[in-house]
Amino acid sequence: MKPMSFEDLRGKVCVITGGAGVLGSTMVRAMASVGLKVAIADINKEVADKVAAGIAAEYNAEVIGVEANVLDKSSLEKAKVEINDKLGAIDILVNGAGGNSPQATTKVEQMVDEDLNNLEDTFYGLEMEGFDKVFALNFKGTLLPTMVFTQDMLKNKNGVVLNISSMNSYKPLTKIPAYSAAKASVNNFTEWIAVHLAKVGIRVNAIAPGFFITNQNRFLVMDEKTGGYSPRGQKIVDNTPMGKFGDPEDLQGITLFLLSDISSFITGIIVPVDGGYSAFGGV
Repeated sequence: MKPMSFEDLRGKVCVITGGAGVLGSTMVRAMASVGLKVAIADINKEVADKVAAGIAAEYNAEVIGVEANVLDKSSLEKAKVEINDKLGAIDILVNGAGGNSPQATTKVEQMVDEDLNNLEDTFYGLEMEGFDKVFALNFKGTLLPTMVFTQDMLKNKNGVVLNISSMNSYKPLTKIPAYSAAKASVNNFTEWIAVHLAKVGIRVNAIAPGFFITNQNRFLVMDEKTGGYSPRGQKIVDNTPMGKFGDPEDLQGITLFLLSDISSFITGIIVPVDGGYSAFGGV
């Protein structure tokens, strides 16, 4: 039996979308720490370059920023050419791009009689432009990069895809129907594509983070005036058995595990990382 380590990841090439964000950049640090060569694909190249340079210097690793729009296949194909030229053939893809928007968020959690005269704040007031934007970013923004960045894996008959889902996919939260529906679609797609690619050497899994504070949800869970939790944020903490939000570093171990050959017989699963939220019935 070989010693258990992540040494098999050293020198492999990983593309991560959304890698410049709070959670994504923490995952990149974990990858860099074990010797992966990482391309941070982001629609904002300046931000991607800045994050990449900082992590590369911190870990003496090969980390680059690449401009890519996860909703534009030609943009992704252009990014792939650049990644192949600078780092080599792609071995691993992490689909981390996603997020919510106030435009796809209802103002009320549940309708009551008083809302019948003011539907604007409810489900009925949602504008399709905002809904479509959030749904596309989270679902098509996972599907299209998979279609493009796994091409090298097909040639080598070996590779790993890791999708970033959410606990919203299992227990949809109030106010955010587009995000919840899209992440449920990511789960379904993870299982579907895992089966589709299983016999050509590509594994596909997902992690479903519980509650982490990010740039996309900060407006919902924090009170700008007090700096503390909003009522919604406090409700989340009260219903998480560990009594806190997750730290970005809590995603690092499961990420490396699922990317590594240590998990070589695991495909088609979605792993909750949620402090016990999914196990708690509220009482």
